[in-house]
Amino acid sequence: MYFMVGIDRLLHIYDFIRPILDIGLLTFLLYKVYDFIAKTNSIQILKAAIIVAVSFGVAILLDLKTILWLLNIIAPVLIIAFAVIFQPEIRKLFLKMGQSSWFSFGNRSKHTYVEAVLIAAEMLSKQKRGMLAVFVRHTKLDNIMQTGTKLNADLSSSLLMTIFGKDTSLHDGACFIQSGKLLAAGCFLPTSENYTIKKTFGTRHRAALGLSEVSDAVILVVSEETGALSLAYDSKLNYDLSTSEIRKILENLLDITPEEKNLEDTVDEHQTID
Repeated sequence: MYFMVGIDRLLHIYDFIRPILDIGLLTFLLYKVYDFIAKTNSIQILKAAIIVAVSFGVAILLDLKTILWLLNIIAPVLIIAFAVIFQPEIRKLFLKMGQSSWFSFGNRSKHTYVEAVLIAAEMLSKQKRGMLAVFVRHTKLDNIMQTGTKLNADLSSSLLMTIFGKDTSLHDGACFIQSGKLLAAGCFLPTSENYTIKKTFGTRHRAALGLSEVSDAVILVVSEETGALSLAYDSKLNYDLSTSEIRKILENLLDITPEEKNLEDTVDEHQTID
C-alpha cells in the first residue's frame, strides 16, 4: 500500500514538472538549432523560411484567396527550389549536427604533439613566415588531403620549420596533423563563404575559416604579414592569440588531460633553422 502511495506521489510530482520539462527541452532544442544555424551561413535558410511563413500568415489572416491558391500550388516547387538553392547551407547545417557531441562521453586521447606545433609557430611568427596547420578531429578530410602531398611522417617542430620556413613547394598550402603524425602538406583548403570577414585577412585566414565551416577541425594560422597567431574552429576565427591561449584552447578541443602534457621525442625545442 505504501508502495502504491509512493508511486502515486511520484506521478503527481511528474505531472507538476512535466510542463517545465517539456518547455525546457523545447527551449534547449530551439537554442541548439539556432546555434547551428548561426555558426554557418545557414542563417539565409532561416530568413527565407520566415519570409515564406509570413506570406502564408498574411494571406490567411487577410483571407487572400488568390494568393493562398497560388502559394498552395507552388508550395511543392518552393520546397524543391529551397533544397536546391540552399543545398550548401543545408549540408553544412546537418554536418554540424552530426558532429555535435551534446551527450557524448569517452576517454580523452593523447595529443602531446601540440607543443611541437606551437614551437614551430612561434619561430615562424618571429620570422614572419606563414603557416596553416590543421588538427584533424572527427570529420574525415581525405578528399582535401588529396590536394596536397601525403607524408605520414612523425611530427616535429624541425619538420614543420623545413616545410614552412623555406620556400619549398609545400609551404603555401596547409599541413594536416593527427595523433602525432604529419599526414599531408601543401593541401588546398576551401575558402570561407562568410561575407562579414575582414577584408584585411589574407588567403590563409579565409581558408582556415572556410575549413572550420564545413568540418570540426581546428586550424592554426600564422600570419605572414604580421606574425599573429590565430585559431579557426566552429566557423569562427580567433585572431591574434598568445601561445598560452592557443595551448589552452587546443588542450580543451583536442581533449588533452593534464597528465598527458609531457613532450615526446617528436618535439625538439632547441632545434634552430637558419
